[in-house]
Amino acid sequence: MQIKKATKNFSEKLGEGGFGCVYKGALADLSLVAVKNLKSTGQGEKQFRAEIQTIGIIRHINLVQLFGFCAEEPKRLLVYEYMENGSLSSHLFLKSSAILSWDLRYHIALGTARGLAYLHEECKECIIHCDMKPDNVLLDADFCPKIADFGMAKLLGRDFCRALRTMRGAIGYLAPEWISGLPSTHKTDVYNYGMMLLEIISGRRNSEKIKEEKFTYFPIFAAIKVNEGDAMCLLDSRLEGQADEEQLSRACRIACWCIQDAEDHRPMMGQVVHMLANFMDVEIPPIPRSLGNYVGMEGC
Repeated sequence: MQIKKATKNFSEKLGEGGFGCVYKGALADLSLVAVKNLKSTGQGEKQFRAEIQTIGIIRHINLVQLFGFCAEEPKRLLVYEYMENGSLSSHLFLKSSAILSWDLRYHIALGTARGLAYLHEECKECIIHCDMKPDNVLLDADFCPKIADFGMAKLLGRDFCRALRTMRGAIGYLAPEWISGLPSTHKTDVYNYGMMLLEIISGRRNSEKIKEEKFTYFPIFAAIKVNEGDAMCLLDSRLEGQADEEQLSRACRIACWCIQDAEDHRPMMGQVVHMLANFMDVEIPPIPRSLGNYVGMEGC
């Protein structure tokens, strides 16, 4: 099998997820690839089909490219372009990783927004990713961000606006409508993006609790500080204040608009791109009250 040879019998593991492992490989022309070996389970089969039906039929600079696949029983293999700098998550949260500068973080936030806007607004069918988080944003040699892992993605015809509520997502990124059991839309991805943008800004996981007055859930603390006009206190401390203050304030406001309780109050991803690119003004958003429900906090 060509893939087995390319990966040297699946010898160099790049990562592992719930439905399989990813291995490094090299093609005959010496170009590097990443090969996802899915588990032969019902969920693994669903993920395989979802990836083929979404990322397999579209191209964008901010989406990871699928080169090919293997569906020989019982194997389910997906071959992707190799991303030299790994996941955004590793750069934000692993102490051993080099610190991302503010300029790089803003570049990554903007590129990821462009990728999502393409999925939602420019494809023939609206594609909802359903699992946006730093683990699923990969970085190439130039730190260009590419959205990956479409195993939970949903395609919606332009005549439909909602997906069934059987979708899954990661704790810490789940939108209020998902938690309430309501069908989801592309605005669920917007919520996920807003939570991720807070992590890009702060370098801390949004599920983290902090000891600051009565606000212990970080997104609540962030929303309050944005309303107070104190965005700088949300910046990753490892950057030692080295950031463009206007960009930082803008990014923080955008993040808080994206995590609004009501879907209609969240922007479209195309609007997020324009706001990040400074083509649109960004007003101060209200504090999302549903955030307090996640931790049962008072006064929120």
